[in-house]
Amino acid sequence: MDIAFYGATERVTGSCHIVHAAGRTLLLDCGLVQGSDADEALNRKPFPFDASSIDAVILSHAHIDHSGRIPLLVRQGFKGPVYAQHATRDLCSVLLLDSAVLSERDALYRQKHPHSASDYHAEPLYSRDDAVLALNLFQGFSYGEQHEIFPGVTVRFQDAGHILGSALVELWLQEGEREKKLVFSGDLGQYGSPVLNDPETIESADVVLIESTYGDRVHRKMEETIAEIGELISVAGRDGGNIVIPAFAVGRSQELLYLFAEHYEAWGMKNWQVFLDSPMAIEASGIYWNHPELFDAEASVYRNNPVSLPPLHNLHFTPRVEQSQAINSIHSGAIIIAGSGMCNGGRILHHLKHTIHRPECHILFTGYQADGTLGRTLVDGAREVYMHGRKYTVEAHVHTIGGLSAHGDRDDMLRWASGFSGSPEFFVVHGDPPAKTSFCDLLRERLGVRAGIPAPGDSYSFTL
Repeated sequence: MDIAFYGATERVTGSCHIVHAAGRTLLLDCGLVQGSDADEALNRKPFPFDASSIDAVILSHAHIDHSGRIPLLVRQGFKGPVYAQHATRDLCSVLLLDSAVLSERDALYRQKHPHSASDYHAEPLYSRDDAVLALNLFQGFSYGEQHEIFPGVTVRFQDAGHILGSALVELWLQEGEREKKLVFSGDLGQYGSPVLNDPETIESADVVLIESTYGDRVHRKMEETIAEIGELISVAGRDGGNIVIPAFAVGRSQELLYLFAEHYEAWGMKNWQVFLDSPMAIEASGIYWNHPELFDAEASVYRNNPVSLPPLHNLHFTPRVEQSQAINSIHSGAIIIAGSGMCNGGRILHHLKHTIHRPECHILFTGYQADGTLGRTLVDGAREVYMHGRKYTVEAHVHTIGGLSAHGDRDDMLRWASGFSGSPEFFVVHGDPPAKTSFCDLLRERLGVRAGIPAPGDSYSFTL
């Protein structure tokens, strides 16, 4: 068995690893690199492998930094199956098409507003047709089912608790009488987070690929987070402005709406108008509603008996552009949830341009912000930022609510890693360098396991 690490090695995004075993070549994830313009330019570099040589893609979950280059892989010759949990397949039908639309729009914009000679001939990273071809290759599995996808290669998905359909990947690889088991964490969710179940415990493995996004920090406890959000909403109400929430369309947006309904009275939600201003988040919310089998016990009670959860009568879905534009005529009492979650594009930029200079307004971040994104710049305390080529002074209050992250923190990841019996070897991926280093050290010190940090292109062999 041979593992090669190609993505999410120097940064959080761009998950992509290759497994060679039992005469097959398997790709674990194939995600977009996100961040600065220089980071995202890496998506246009050739794959460091022949796309047509890949026998199958095994996808941990739908987030675009794990799935977003699958259409490009297809464009370059991949014709095999893409295995994913059923809900992941459904969510990718929204996310991959949206990614293709954004790529096509970006190419047209560059052609019309060129900054270099190459912009006149700008092409999208991939097209909607490429995305459709990719989606036709998806095959859905349920959690807990073992499937022999090739002779000597068996896969099982377990619940990772990160977003709907997120999976821990178990791979049994066999040649003759010899067998090795590889486990890939994908992205791990928090224990005790709303709506979804906790990450499933896996007890056996020879090799574990584990993420480290928050490997050097601990989130606030959920009850403290709930109290913090309630206080923020109260303060914002007294200030008389709006609350703008850059949120990821899949996961965070649905959790926020759930919490707004659950704490409707305590948070004084009747005093606000709530806008879900993201066509993709609106579609994703429908997919969440259609997969109640993946909800945790509390959310299942509400799903099966909707009248037990206070309705958000003041919730407005605004899929159309003119509806989105109309929100900015509201100067007080609006909570606006829009993408992108890292403020590197989308409708959130237009809302920020109307609120960022207003001291009575509040900007609430609830998820990870990659280096080089506008979101990270704001979280880091910048007093001036640029949007669409224009400079804006930051007068609004900027908040970070880490306890709502879809990612588990250091302690969550250690808890999951401690569930393995024996002494599997850990490879730490999917994190910024400081977080990876810190978490790798903790694995060694607290669990006494072998752990390493692969560099881009590193390859490790294990005898089957």
